[in-house]
Amino acid sequence: MAPSETLSASQEKPISTIVIIIAMQTEALPLVNSLQLVEDKNPVFPQGVPWVRYVGSYKDLQINLIWPGKDSLFGVDSVGTVSASLVTYASFQALNPDLIINAGTAGGFKAKGANIGDVFIATDVAFHDRRIPIPVFDQYGIGARKTFSTPNLLKEFDLKAGKLSTGDSLDMSTYDEAAILANDATIKDMEGAAVAYVADLFSVPCIFLKAVTDIVDGDKPTPEEFLQNLVAVTAALDRTVTKVVDFISGKCLSEL
Repeated sequence: MAPSETLSASQEKPISTIVIIIAMQTEALPLVNSLQLVEDKNPVFPQGVPWVRYVGSYKDLQINLIWPGKDSLFGVDSVGTVSASLVTYASFQALNPDLIINAGTAGGFKAKGANIGDVFIATDVAFHDRRIPIPVFDQYGIGARKTFSTPNLLKEFDLKAGKLSTGDSLDMSTYDEAAILANDATIKDMEGAAVAYVADLFSVPCIFLKAVTDIVDGDKPTPEEFLQNLVAVTAALDRTVTKVVDFISGKCLSEL
């Protein structure tokens, strides 16, 4: 069977296994509680990695929530593109999901209509801090790609939609700012485009749900605003992801 035929067939079978990639424990635990997941005591991942899998059945779905865990050296959440890429790859190899959801918090741009607490679904993803000024390598560095289209999901919950730009820094240098503007991004995070890259390697559809904790082009320092709003915005993210999982239950990819 040709790859296009395989993809077409997968679009028409009911979704059964979902992997949710979430970078921070604060973001993950409300969803673990909402979906009644439990920590896997017999990890499917290699021995020694800090990655944590929460698993459970929700309606007719097997839900696997993957949190990259705490860095073994510094004891903080393993945020950023490296950990995101690794856990997405390992999750595909171990769990063979029908669908990946990358959920988390993000900075938003008020000039593009973002407000604190908004939950966006990303229509496109790209990197803004991989600068390779050589023809073709420059486009590879940006890595712009469309995300899996979910018109019915977007309509059902009246979610905001926008482009997502990813980089490994919480702040925004002048170089990053120029790249983000070139990416036409409404939201910026530290994982999305990396997850998208791995998902594309295996032709696994991926949905990106990002809740805005801070206004990048606002007047407050990003770290301060991020920490101030993290708990409240994470609650909004939890509610949205739970509704999305409810919507997905019993459906095929082509119905999203």
